[in-house]
Amino acid sequence: MYLENLTGLLGDMEFTGELLRPIVATLILVAVIVIVRAISTKFIRKSVKATELRRRWLVQTRNILLLFMVLGLMLIWAEELRSLALGLVAIAVAFVVATKELIMCLTGSLVKSSGSAFSIGDRIQIKDFRGDVIDQNLLTTTILEVGPGKFSHQRTGRMISIPNSLFVSEPVVNESYTHDFVLHVFTVPFKREDNWQAAQLALLESANRHCADYLEQARRYMQRMSDYRGINVPSAEPRVTLSVPAAGEIHLIVRFPCKAQVRSSMEQSILADVFQHQSYISAKN
Repeated sequence: MYLENLTGLLGDMEFTGELLRPIVATLILVAVIVIVRAISTKFIRKSVKATELRRRWLVQTRNILLLFMVLGLMLIWAEELRSLALGLVAIAVAFVVATKELIMCLTGSLVKSSGSAFSIGDRIQIKDFRGDVIDQNLLTTTILEVGPGKFSHQRTGRMISIPNSLFVSEPVVNESYTHDFVLHVFTVPFKREDNWQAAQLALLESANRHCADYLEQARRYMQRMSDYRGINVPSAEPRVTLSVPAAGEIHLIVRFPCKAQVRSSMEQSILADVFQHQSYISAKN
């Protein structure tokens, strides 16, 4: 549609009788200006004796005649200039429409960089895409997918290239904002009649045992992050809290500090440690 409009506008500028008239008027205007300037220059040179005053009159006369010529040309070519302006606007609109996604990607890259939302190695989620960032440029951000779902921490082996335009309109979740140590959380569901109290104690004891070797280091790191970012970072102590998402259900929410790259293996070790030799399911089930 835009190309058709542009073709029609340019077609109006073909050499027709309508276009011939402004060309003739332009030649007449230029000739008149040249003649008037020649006459005025000759008159000033003969009449004005003072050198400084003569130079001033010559400059002012030249500038006035130039102004008249520019105004005259604008009046003569007004209609053609309007058609040309419309053509340029059509070209600009067509260009913007054709490169909209590219412009959005560049804008998203600027938003991402200015906000320092994440860096290489961070685990992020945007819309349904979740994974570890391995590359980013002006147009795309590349991640190694982690899943399935938002509670799994295994790499699927797939690489996803995300257009940066998403960062303009979608929120980004950074799961690695503390970098070296992260607070990993997972949920273990139970029925209300199950022996969830014993499972809670067992999960807490196992989490403390698995974290014992580096717990003090994690505490110091979290404190440094709190001082650096000016925020209250949660305690690094392992804990198991309760959640009641629905009637008749009890969920145990396990949280513990660990290195970002071993969160999945730590979760599996704690679950295996607690449930491998003990069942907490009620006999009524």
